[in-house]
Amino acid sequence: MKDYKMRRKDREVDESTARQIISDGEYGVLSTVGEDGFPYGVPVNYAFDGEKIYFHCAKNSGHKQDNLTYCNKISFNVVGKTEIVSEKFTTKYNSVIVFGKAQKTEENKRYALELLLKKYSPDFLKQGKDFIEKSFEHTDVFEITILKISAKAHN
Repeated sequence: MKDYKMRRKDREVDESTARQIISDGEYGVLSTVGEDGFPYGVPVNYAFDGEKIYFHCAKNSGHKQDNLTYCNKISFNVVGKTEIVSEKFTTKYNSVIVFGKAQKTEENKRYALELLLKKYSPDFLKQGKDFIEKSFEHTDVFEITILKISAKAHN
C-alpha cells in the first residue's frame, strides 16, 4: 500500500482522535472492488470496539460479499460532524479513512451483533437480543482489521 502524505497537514489529526471519530460515527461507507474491476461504495451501519470494525449483512449473498470474496482489501470512510459555513465558503468537519482487510467472522459474530445493538438500539436491548437470536443463522458478520488509518478535521 502506497503511503500518501496528507496535503493539508494543518488538518491532520492523531490516531487517537481518528479512533474517536470512528466510535462516534453514525454510519460508514465501505468500499470494495469487484472481479470486474469496478469499485463499489456502500453505506453500512457498523460497530467499533477500539480495534476492529464490524458490520453485518445477509447470509452468503449480495454485491458486498461477492466483492469481498474476490478481494478482501477495503477502504472504510466515516464522516463525523459537519457544518456548512456559507459566509466563509467552507465546511467544518471531521473524517476518517481506514484501509484494511475484511473477513467473515463466526468467532466474533454474536459479540459484533451485540455491539451493533448497543450502538443503535440501547433502549431496546432485550428485544434486540431476541431479534439477534431469530435472525442469527440468516446473518453474516464481517470484521475489518485496520492496516492504516488517516483522519482530518477542519474546526
